[in-house]
Amino acid sequence: MLQIQLMILLIIAVGYCITKAGMFSEKARGDLTNIIMYIVLPCNIFASFGGDITPEILRQSGIILIASFGLQGMYIILNRILYRRFTPARQAVLKYATISNNSGFLGLPVIEAVFGQTGLLYGSIALIPMRIFMWTSGLSLFTRTATKEKLKTLATHPCIWAVILGFGYIYAPFTLPAFLGNTIAAIGDTTTVLAMLVVGSILSGFDVKSALDKDCFYYSFFRLIVIPAVAFGALYLLGADPMVIGVAVLAAAMPAAVATAMLAEKYGQDSEFASKTIFVSTLLSIITLPIIAAVMDIILN
Repeated sequence: MLQIQLMILLIIAVGYCITKAGMFSEKARGDLTNIIMYIVLPCNIFASFGGDITPEILRQSGIILIASFGLQGMYIILNRILYRRFTPARQAVLKYATISNNSGFLGLPVIEAVFGQTGLLYGSIALIPMRIFMWTSGLSLFTRTATKEKLKTLATHPCIWAVILGFGYIYAPFTLPAFLGNTIAAIGDTTTVLAMLVVGSILSGFDVKSALDKDCFYYSFFRLIVIPAVAFGALYLLGADPMVIGVAVLAAAMPAAVATAMLAEKYGQDSEFASKTIFVSTLLSIITLPIIAAVMDIILN
């Protein structure tokens, strides 16, 4: 995990430096983010279903799906307790960032790096509940969008379809031509590098001093430490498979989602605070993720 984190840190540093040098503009970052979310990441998810999918893997997939729904239930309870003293605008940001973290954009590359293709498959399934909640109850924190529009957004999300098509491919009576399967895998293999370049670019746009908001650290403590600790304890006591525990905990330990700031900006909430929350939690996750992985490794092995 240490080697993986050092690699990720270096890629983030490259993204930071090329942005500061003027080689990677904000527009280019936005375009690359869309490419990752709508092409690269779905290819990566679909490719994870191309390995040897055993009945045991399918059983564990069901377990991690149930566990992820359970975590979303816990997030809803926490949202009712943790943020009562904050202003309505900050409450919306913090509640959304609790429901939806950056496990899709940042988490899947980390999970794949640690656990390989099977881990990526589990991680993709673990994200299904989050994506359901982030585009339904999560979106309602910022706006009263019609239910039909929420369901449309959810039903057309490419990562959701990558999982659906991946499961369909498991039982398909055919295999993809080698050139097509290799192309999908090659595109998916760029996920970690491209995603970390974007993260580094995002971090380059923040003033560290102005981001030192105690509310951001309050959120980060629960998001990066308390929540993954509870997830680990619950799954460990239930006797879940070590890989399932590892994937679920790493997914739960990710920082605030970039979408938090985008939605806050779009719907007139506190987008500056949302950006600070993303910055602080992302920066702190660079420290907390290796520690969490090391502790899990000691206990589970």
